[in-house]
Amino acid sequence: MPTDKSDLRQNLRARRRALSADEQHQAARRLAVNLTGTRLFLTSRRVACYLPNDGEIDTAPVIEHIRRLRKILYLPVLSRLSHDRLWFAEAGPKTKLTPNRFGIPEPVVESRDLVRAQELDLILLPLVGFDDQGNRLGMGGGFYDRSLEFLRHRNHWRKPHLLGIAYDFQRVNGLAADPWDVPLQGVVTDQAVYLF
Repeated sequence: MPTDKSDLRQNLRARRRALSADEQHQAARRLAVNLTGTRLFLTSRRVACYLPNDGEIDTAPVIEHIRRLRKILYLPVLSRLSHDRLWFAEAGPKTKLTPNRFGIPEPVVESRDLVRAQELDLILLPLVGFDDQGNRLGMGGGFYDRSLEFLRHRNHWRKPHLLGIAYDFQRVNGLAADPWDVPLQGVVTDQAVYLF
């Protein structure tokens, strides 16, 4: 496995895109079962998830559980002002979605209906790779790190809680953490629950 972040990112993205539709479907179902048994998920009411892109593990079964348990689902929305941060919008089954500048669907809502990360109980983050210390390798845009930057300055971290969700093969040895990285509290995969 490559150690350079760029090479590692390329390798892991290719690996998840190579999965068959059946492998993707089975992994997504197993991940949802693993996630919905965690205390962090069960005790959270306002839960942010994401819609998959570029081979990310399918979140449809997770979203189904969020709605069935009558939790409030939020999806990320790129900031219309700074373009480098995320806000979150409540997303019901009939919420209209439109592709953002990266082609990822996001809710069509008024600016006044957007909430900041601080108002959420749990954020389920996409990732390309992760290690046993809670370090997350993302796509390289830094959107989540900038949006969650306030957590690095807290002595007592209350919320939002941060869980990555991924395929188990995305677990790697020792990612180098950058000063701006916001660590995860855990990662849930199709095979296991890793809490840090």
